[in-house]
Amino acid sequence: MDYDKEAITTPYVTAFIREKTEQTDELLKGLEAYAKENRVPIAEPETARLLSVLTRLKQPQRVLEVGCAIGYSSLVISKGLAEGGTILTLEYDPEMVEIARENIKRAGKSRVIHVVEADAKDYLAYIDEDESFDMIFLDGPKAHYVNMLDDIVRLLKKGGLLITDNVLFKGMTADDGHFARRKVTIIHRLREYIDALMAHPQLETSILSQGDGVTLSVKTVSDKERFGY
Repeated sequence: MDYDKEAITTPYVTAFIREKTEQTDELLKGLEAYAKENRVPIAEPETARLLSVLTRLKQPQRVLEVGCAIGYSSLVISKGLAEGGTILTLEYDPEMVEIARENIKRAGKSRVIHVVEADAKDYLAYIDEDESFDMIFLDGPKAHYVNMLDDIVRLLKKGGLLITDNVLFKGMTADDGHFARRKVTIIHRLREYIDALMAHPQLETSILSQGDGVTLSVKTVSDKERFGY
């Protein structure tokens, strides 16, 4: 069975969803075109719409994003924040950091979205629990998702929402017969990550075949409730 390189659902379903998921924001539309032309990975259109809907439902005060790229997802999320809400977004690539900051400035969101140039898997350990987040969007290096999970859960408030993108990785995560050999490490670690999410005692997780595969996880139990301190 072949898989669609642009999505994990059948091509005609993907085409239908994307036809109905038209971007109306001119700046975001321009960022989508830039990303396509320059091969910059950003959220798929249907995933971006899901992200927008979930943010508007949650109306978070504080958001953490791992993997900023050109600032596209940050700007999508910013539209659904609570009044006075902020986003901390981490990006390893200095070129992407500069592009993201410029795009965020163009959108008039520099006071809302704070871009930090950092390696997330190291930086997360230095964020104190007092700076916990209502929502976390994980869209950084896929092979490191599982290594970041402990800190992610630690920094997520009880009732907080963790959204993880690209977990099915063009369908390769789900089927041994369809992953490229050069991707074997990423695939194995994504499988470990999904298993860890599904088994985690503090998370309730659903796997969606949206875009490139998305997991939604809610933190159901706080450390204090679980361990009695």
